[in-house]
Amino acid sequence: MSTDLAPAAASKPTLKWWREVLIALTFYVLYSMVRNKFGAGPESRDIAFRHARGVIKVERALGLWFEPRLQHWYLSLPGSGFIRGWNIFYGTAHFFVTIAILAFAFHRAPARYRFLRTMLAGTTLLALIGFATYTLMPPRLLDSPSHFGACAGQTAGCNRYGLIDTIEQWGGIWKFGSGGMANVSNQYAAMPSLHFGWSTWCAITLVIVIGKGRPRWFAFLYPAVTLFCILVTANHFWLDAFFGGVALTGGWLLARGAEYLHGRREGRATLATG
Repeated sequence: MSTDLAPAAASKPTLKWWREVLIALTFYVLYSMVRNKFGAGPESRDIAFRHARGVIKVERALGLWFEPRLQHWYLSLPGSGFIRGWNIFYGTAHFFVTIAILAFAFHRAPARYRFLRTMLAGTTLLALIGFATYTLMPPRLLDSPSHFGACAGQTAGCNRYGLIDTIEQWGGIWKFGSGGMANVSNQYAAMPSLHFGWSTWCAITLVIVIGKGRPRWFAFLYPAVTLFCILVTANHFWLDAFFGGVALTGGWLLARGAEYLHGRREGRATLATG
């Protein structure tokens, strides 16, 4: 992958950390509002379950409906594969690693930072459109009798998909479907997977910022590990991850477009002052 994927700014950008923090906080507030406004409540359960059955139908048609087998194999390992560690990873790395790498890019690659930041924002924006238009029940809720699960009011496992809500059973830092988290977390914001989209953005950003040396390619172990995590914890279908990659590609295109428009504005400004 060439670092040309993230073009350097035509002129040295003026970056102020407080402005970037303000932009990030504003965007996150808007992200949270939109994410939790559309299809977030239990009243969306039937629609989310219907969409989940549609995803499973596509995966079965492709011969790739393997999520129940993968989780069953992993949980049969000694100590249930220390699944609680994966639950914690799922609930923390998604945000903390992304923030850390965004800050790393700010300090190490100011000429490419604006592009990378816009790429991340564009990816998130496209994901929000997916959340708002395609309410999707994650695999972990297909047999769950919880308030948000497809078996609400029935016995656990009523649909016989064979998937377990690992966060509910083994715990993590918090549970998304109960307590305060249930009020601020959209249970059905699963398509596309931002966990996969953001983790792949992190890997691409590290490759671009580091710029040289074969070890930088090990950064792609992070999205690979994230993909494994979201599948064995049954938080996502693999198709969610695929469309997380599609959203990331869209974010890259939006960033390229933004850089092109910015370059044209700078060119006109130069001509006007020349």
